[in-house]
Amino acid sequence: MALPRNMRLKGHRTFNYIHKNSIKYHGKLMTFKVAISKPEITLSHKFRNFPNNLRIAISISKKVSKKAVERNKIRRTLQEWLLKNIKAINNHKPYWLLVNLKNVDLCNDENELLEEFQNLMFKSKLFK
Repeated sequence: MALPRNMRLKGHRTFNYIHKNSIKYHGKLMTFKVAISKPEITLSHKFRNFPNNLRIAISISKKVSKKAVERNKIRRTLQEWLLKNIKAINNHKPYWLLVNLKNVDLCNDENELLEEFQNLMFKSKLFK
């Protein structure tokens, strides 16, 4: 299941803002860049209805896997965890999150990937 349209980040100005104004959290398999949301940047993408929602972008380099199928599977796994937990908790903060998977051999267990994702989510205090 993909992220709903109102949760995805779009546009080069958005990513430039995140790269310049974010707090970084590093894990063994991934890094998080968390920035306070700035809805006026996304006005051209017609996100007016949901200005203060948590928005997410998951970036997986070709260095992680050459096959798009594998990268998409990883992306879907992280998105599924996120959607399940946001719906269950429903107390997220209005921040923008950029997740970058590191150039690590991901033949590791999928549970290890999800465990680190969860740890970084709570470390970054995106859930109250």
